[in-house]
Amino acid sequence: MPSRRSIDILLNSAHVAINNSLTNSQIQAYLKEFGYTPERIQQGKLLYEAALAAHQQQRADYGDQRTATTALKQVWDTAKKSYMRYLKVARIVFKDNSGVATRLELEGDRKKSLPGWLAQANQFYTNLLNAPELLTQLREYGITADKLQAGQAEVQAVDTANLSQKTEKGDAQTATQTKEKAIAALRSWMSDFTRIARLALESDRQLLEGLGIVVKSRNTSSGERRSA
Repeated sequence: MPSRRSIDILLNSAHVAINNSLTNSQIQAYLKEFGYTPERIQQGKLLYEAALAAHQQQRADYGDQRTATTALKQVWDTAKKSYMRYLKVARIVFKDNSGVATRLELEGDRKKSLPGWLAQANQFYTNLLNAPELLTQLREYGITADKLQAGQAEVQAVDTANLSQKTEKGDAQTATQTKEKAIAALRSWMSDFTRIARLALESDRQLLEGLGIVVKSRNTSSGERRSA
């Protein structure tokens, strides 16, 4: 994948070359002799505009993905704190009840992956809130149904944020593919155009440089005599 710097250079070079080709009648006259009419150069302009738009859209979509990822991390951190607080209390209250421990999945480590963690947290809240007799015991330790419902809502917020992040990630990947195709098309067009422009304008170095095309200086040959 081309670096962002190389893409910026390509876009700038294309902008200068195409714009000046379309506004300078003298350059147009030279290029026309080699088949590069204003209409043909307009095709290059369309490729440039498509590549620029795709590049900007890709950066925007990746920005949205990063925002969604940050939001997901924040709501997950919040949900984990509540969940672990209630889990630790439940482990104490139901330490001698293996059936409840299994029902609420109190034993063992918490899953590191988001899907695994969501499954554990949802099992805990759902099974606990559907068991009045367990809620009664937890209420003695300050854990009410309202608090557990709030904790469950935090888990649901994590699930929603995760879905949003996945959507933004997919959009960013699609935008990257679109950009790569557009950049490749522009690069190919500019490669041919630049080579033709060097031939068409080889007798007028200033016009060639006006297209942003670097002209290599000719070194003095070894056979030439230096002036005294």
